[in-house]
Amino acid sequence: MALELRQQLKLTQQLIMTPQLQMAIKLLQLSRLELMETVRQELEENPALEEVQETINAEAAPEINDQAPEDPASAKEVTIEEKISDDIDWSNYLGEYNTPGKINFESENKESPKFEAFIAPKESLNEHLLWQLLMTRPTEEEERIGSIIIGNLNSNGYLDVPIEDLARMSESLPEKVEAVLDLIQTFDPIGVGARDLKECLLLQAKHLGVDNTLITEIINSHLGNLEKKNYKAICRALKINMDDVISAVNIIRGLEPRPGRQFSDDTPQYIIPDIYVFKFDDEFVITLNDDGMPKLRVNSFYKKTLTRGKKISGEAEDYIQDKLRSAAWLIKSIHQRQKTIYRVMESILRFQREFFEKGIAYLRPMVLRDVAHDIEMHESTISRVTTNKYAYTPQGIYELKYFFNSSIQRLHGGAIASASVQEKIRQIIAGEDPKKPYSDDKISKLLKESHINIARRTVAKYREMLNVLPSNKRKLV
Repeated sequence: MALELRQQLKLTQQLIMTPQLQMAIKLLQLSRLELMETVRQELEENPALEEVQETINAEAAPEINDQAPEDPASAKEVTIEEKISDDIDWSNYLGEYNTPGKINFESENKESPKFEAFIAPKESLNEHLLWQLLMTRPTEEEERIGSIIIGNLNSNGYLDVPIEDLARMSESLPEKVEAVLDLIQTFDPIGVGARDLKECLLLQAKHLGVDNTLITEIINSHLGNLEKKNYKAICRALKINMDDVISAVNIIRGLEPRPGRQFSDDTPQYIIPDIYVFKFDDEFVITLNDDGMPKLRVNSFYKKTLTRGKKISGEAEDYIQDKLRSAAWLIKSIHQRQKTIYRVMESILRFQREFFEKGIAYLRPMVLRDVAHDIEMHESTISRVTTNKYAYTPQGIYELKYFFNSSIQRLHGGAIASASVQEKIRQIIAGEDPKKPYSDDKISKLLKESHINIARRTVAKYREMLNVLPSNKRKLV
């Protein structure tokens, strides 16, 4: 069989994402903080992009004399006229030069940092424990062992490393490590250095002076029943009455299961809304949040460089063209992003107007397809727009994804949003008797009375999403 080369003309159609489209999609799915960081990075890397500075008030700005300087021959001789001001504080002046040391008098107008702006750093658990260890005046070996033990405590104050490993790391005997650990377990917060929950609670009980009592007996042998609130089993096992068990349980409930929690360095994450929805009279007004967002424009110097007609090298021209194109695409993509978010919020407002007026109970079932058809966009675009975007509403701050939820059919027709059902479950649990909490099956029956037909397992799923414990653990005796 002979092999030969042939030319063949073939027409195909292929979808290619241009760099401009890629940038627009990338910016669309970024959160507000991520967008600001991207813009700041682009301002540093792209010389063709610049930030529009705020204009200075003409009345407050100093006057600049643009006239040509006078002829040196006709200029007057400059003379120094020394004049003593009448408002000099002579007591400070004389006091400064009559004292042997150096004294500085600062003007009130001098710019200096405000002392109330300083925030003391929060002390960590390790620092707090190391300070207490050094206060005991330990030997060099004890300080080394204590530092290793404290360094291996987790954020809750528990020790997860075996004594043998600590002895190997500190090159000391296990008995010596145990002795230093016993010392650390007496430090504040009480319970720190424990290896499990039982030891943590026992350390706190010993500190309170209730060692070798009913409290420690329950902690040692009946933590499982205590967790399940099976107080009758504790009564049968210890052969005591219910009142004594309840009194001991109330004391145990006041103990701290995570002693290191107060030294947690978790900083709260503050949400800055991307869009605001206000109600004026009977109308809702949508406003985009542009606070802190740099106002961008293309650098005029680089534009003029290409239009002046001067000869520049090919590489320099390609570089300028590329940066100008990138700057223009970024500005256009940001405007398109803001416009798309505004249109999506308008559509959500049309579908969920009752929610904005009355609250969560009036949230309607809605999916991405509804908004996509309303504003004639693809569902994937709506998904990107609503990810990590937040809206300030008269009912609170919500993520845009919150308004999209599945529907649950009512018994007599109509549908209700799953978020509204969760709110209904939360209200039922909030109004229950703490001594006789509702089971998931009972909550399901109560929902049917409101014409909401969901199974017990669905109630359990929604209850877990609300971070609510089951009925046997919500019961208060």
